[in-house]
Amino acid sequence: MSEFAQSFPRTFQAIQTGITESLHTGAQIFISRSGQTLASAAVGHSHPGIEMTPDSILLWFSAGKPITAVAIAKLWESQQLDLDDPVIRFIPEFAARGKGVITLRHLLTHTAGLRWVERSNSWDEMISRICIAPLEPRWIPGKTAGYHAFTTWYLLGEILRRLDSHNRPFPQIISDEIFTPLGMTDSFFAMPSDLFRASAARIAPMEITNHSNTSPAFFDTEAGSAAVSPGASARGPARQLGRFYEMLLNRGEKIIAPQTTEALTARHRAGIQDLTFKHIIDWGLGFIINSAQYNQPTLPYSFGPHASLRTFGHGGNQSSIAFADPENALVVAIIFNGMPGESAHQRRMQNVLTGIYEDLGISSNR
Repeated sequence: MSEFAQSFPRTFQAIQTGITESLHTGAQIFISRSGQTLASAAVGHSHPGIEMTPDSILLWFSAGKPITAVAIAKLWESQQLDLDDPVIRFIPEFAARGKGVITLRHLLTHTAGLRWVERSNSWDEMISRICIAPLEPRWIPGKTAGYHAFTTWYLLGEILRRLDSHNRPFPQIISDEIFTPLGMTDSFFAMPSDLFRASAARIAPMEITNHSNTSPAFFDTEAGSAAVSPGASARGPARQLGRFYEMLLNRGEKIIAPQTTEALTARHRAGIQDLTFKHIIDWGLGFIINSAQYNQPTLPYSFGPHASLRTFGHGGNQSSIAFADPENALVVAIIFNGMPGESAHQRRMQNVLTGIYEDLGISSNR
């Protein structure tokens, strides 16, 4: 039996149950407490016949959104922008069709009203489509709330790009400002073709397991790996995503100031129904804040029954979650390589999160 299975038996069994149920073929998990790594493990297979390892590279999807938020926060610290600046200060063409009132804060709290815009794999085309799009009907920016899967994150990425004195593309800004200082050397928002081919043995495809279609999804192809989405295209090993949250738990170490960390992870949107997720979900600036106090049994992308109310983090589409629980000095990052549909994923993730806390002897202290 592996060291991880011995130290975290409930957690290991929950992951194995998912393999048995064909929800995924493998998973990575990272757990640290008070800065001490308790688990950096892999279970199952990344490809048929190939074991998953802690070095495997998996998609994080929306679990990478907070990284873009932290990059914006660095510009806030250096007074290059203010959170209540209108987006049109930086992207004037965004004013089309009455969107001039939308601010950066609205983008970060999912209250902008631009959820549904046709996607494109071209960055410039995506920015153009978002800029000419209308607000959703009856949406009041800053008051109406609904998760924006990708649209507003392109705007945040474009602001980073336009304010950059070195004219770096978005993935390079993130690499230089966040990934490299934190030692996240195998984390990417885009993988050029040569890097994708060189890393092929380490890349774990994200299989869509809720139907029988076995052809690879676009995001697992060479072209898909190079397509940039500031809210959805991040990938890397779970332990490196965990390192990002260790930085935040350590009050922004090396990256942002303690006060900025506190601002990002405070409740900026509270007690409001999310029109996308159909639940009340509190939000920081780019971070989901634990919303267990609203007693919603079907709350999606939550942090499990034992996480403290100060817990902050983010999930990724039917596959992943990463968070920091300050009251328990705990960091967790989990990535499954199967997308089994929302209900199966939420059940799977809750079982694993419950296992982690119970294996650590932590019960709910809410």
